Amino acid sequence: MTINTFKINGTSFSRQPTNHRWINQDPYGVSGDGHPSYPAYREFEMEFDFADASEFYDFNTYWQSVGLTGSTSVDLPEHPTTASTYQFRTYSGVVVNQPEYNNYFENYYQSCRLLLTRIRTS
Repeated sequence: MTINTFKINGTSFSRQPTNHRWINQDPYGVSGDGHPSYPAYREFEMEFDFADASEFYDFNTYWQSVGLTGSTSVDLPEHPTTASTYQFRTYSGVVVNQPEYNNYFENYYQSCRLLLTRIRTS
């Protein structure tokens, strides 16, 4: 049985994202016969609302350990063009971008963002 849980290199997040989505691709251009050309890789965004300092520290520490050295495997919801149901799949060769955050309020970051890039879905 598959458990729908976000993971990086087989390790579950300390908490699941508040919001998550596949980012729409912009076409590179149009071929000679009028068809759009898209990049081979996709991006996936996760947001964590009201993350405390230790949770953001965990994200940042993880990024520092793998972000500069190479790629990872991640468990994400399967891209809608390849799945007929909401199920998770492991993608390898994924690059983790530096975690971002915005306003800090009452000991919490109001929103932390983690962007995963270089995801081949087909």
